[in-house]
Amino acid sequence: TVLSEKPTTFTITVTSEAGENDETVQTTLKFTYREKYPDETPLYEIVSQENLDDNDVTDIIKLLEQQAEENLGMVMIFTLVSAVQEKLNEIVDQIKTRREEEKKQKEREAEEEEKQRFHGTPVTIENFLSWKAKFDAELLEIKRKKMKEEEQAGKNKLSGKQLFEMDHNLDTSDIQFLEE
Repeated sequence: TVLSEKPTTFTITVTSEAGENDETVQTTLKFTYREKYPDETPLYEIVSQENLDDNDVTDIIKLLEQQAEENLGMVMIFTLVSAVQEKLNEIVDQIKTRREEEKKQKEREAEEEEKQRFHGTPVTIENFLSWKAKFDAELLEIKRKKMKEEEQAGKNKLSGKQLFEMDHNLDTSDIQFLEE
């Protein structure tokens, strides 16, 4: 868009190629020719921008400065716009790469959390003994409850093993029975 004839001032809108999810970055550059153009650089500025960080804008300005100095003595607007176009495409690629890295990082973090969930507590002598003491206390409590229930139900029968442990005469009773 031509803004004025004296001095010649115009704007050019530069848009990147569509990235992931049809995302684009865009900037509008304003150029003003000086009297001795192309032997001196034109005046340029970024009038508007979309989806660009401040660092990206700074990089574009530096790129314009560099390209303008390299092309002194030649008509350079097309070269400047082309350089900005390439830079915008690079920015879109960087955004895509950054998102992929963030996604991979989240996947790694989720994987680490999953590993931690299944990892558990490392077994040492101290924590094993602590666990065993609690476990034995729980088993003893269960046996006590069972014994109380049996006593209340009137099932005070002893097992064969308990009978042999209580009366050692039973050790030989089967032999005496067989002899008779």
